[in-house]
Amino acid sequence: MSAKLWANLGAMLLVVVLLCLGVRFGLDLYTHHGEEIEVPNIKHKLFTDAEQLLSNRGLEIEVSDTGYVRSLPPDCILDQVIAPGTKVKRGRVIYVVINSDHSPMLTLPDLIDNNSYREARANLIAMGFKVGPPQYVSGEKDWVYGITCRGQNLHNGQRVSVDDVLTIQVGDGVMNMDEDITYMDPEYPGNDNDSVNATSQHHNQGVIEGSGGHDEFEVVTGPE
Repeated sequence: MSAKLWANLGAMLLVVVLLCLGVRFGLDLYTHHGEEIEVPNIKHKLFTDAEQLLSNRGLEIEVSDTGYVRSLPPDCILDQVIAPGTKVKRGRVIYVVINSDHSPMLTLPDLIDNNSYREARANLIAMGFKVGPPQYVSGEKDWVYGITCRGQNLHNGQRVSVDDVLTIQVGDGVMNMDEDITYMDPEYPGNDNDSVNATSQHHNQGVIEGSGGHDEFEVVTGPE
């Protein structure tokens, strides 16, 4: 083979080797192979401060959810998805949960005039509501007749802050006689006139009627 052919083969082999080396080191640079950045603890920091801290380390931040803690300021970091001290690559996104500027609102379930006091109270507490002492009203014992908050009557399906204290209006077992009792005339079998006549005859038996009447009493003659 001629020297020119060997030179061409050598040049081609050199190009292949350089391409392989270029791809390998290029991927390492692109993926930051071997580079590790420690994730800092950003809990309870304001979002702007946490964003600056992560940016200085080549990391990014993104809000994934919100929560509410009354004792902490709004936009405070409540939690971070990647734990502090974890080793990550440059450009990694750190997802965080921030504190909301207002308390969450919950929907009042269908409890009014539909549950006993024990059931309603347990249901509200399980949902996250705050429940104060009950207010007793006239009605069936332990039955829920209403729910109030800050002196206002609530209705089923209304949205209420979890920070507000609810008061359940419960029946005290003492019924209001004027409202709950309906008076009805007695019913007698048969025709109304016949019933009245029968009743009149029943009450008039044994009474000596006036002129033209007769005595219904049996006369007993004593010994002479």
